[in-house]
Amino acid sequence: MLSHKARYALRALVELARDQGGGQMTSSEIASRADAPRKFLEAILLELSRRGLIISRRGKYGGYQLARPAVEISFAQVIRVVDGPLALAPCVSHMAFRKCEDCPSLEGCTLREALMKARDATSSVLEAYSLADALASESNPPSKALLAVTEA
Repeated sequence: MLSHKARYALRALVELARDQGGGQMTSSEIASRADAPRKFLEAILLELSRRGLIISRRGKYGGYQLARPAVEISFAQVIRVVDGPLALAPCVSHMAFRKCEDCPSLEGCTLREALMKARDATSSVLEAYSLADALASESNPPSKALLAVTEA
């Protein structure tokens, strides 16, 4: 499940992407637009800055902006920075692989194949979906027919 921290990070970055041509935004502006608690969001923004997704400038005319174009920042990158690996278990993680504590062997694990497929599917979707895609989907909401299918 996606943490609140990851949701706020994604919302904040989408707001920065929306304002990409307009310069910088303060943490207060981002928090207001992303509907996020400002103090919590400031800690998130600091981590995103340390990991190179955004640029932070201090001072009277300071603020935050994306470090790269929105099309180059995927949802997967953001989630990995904030929540860690996308995998449901460490034994199927590319970034933090280790044997599960309660598993007698990797070869005999009956869960591992399904977990690898889930990781691959999740990664495929999130790697292909950028901040720019989120902005584009905002102006092109899904059709009622698609919503009916996904709700079923």
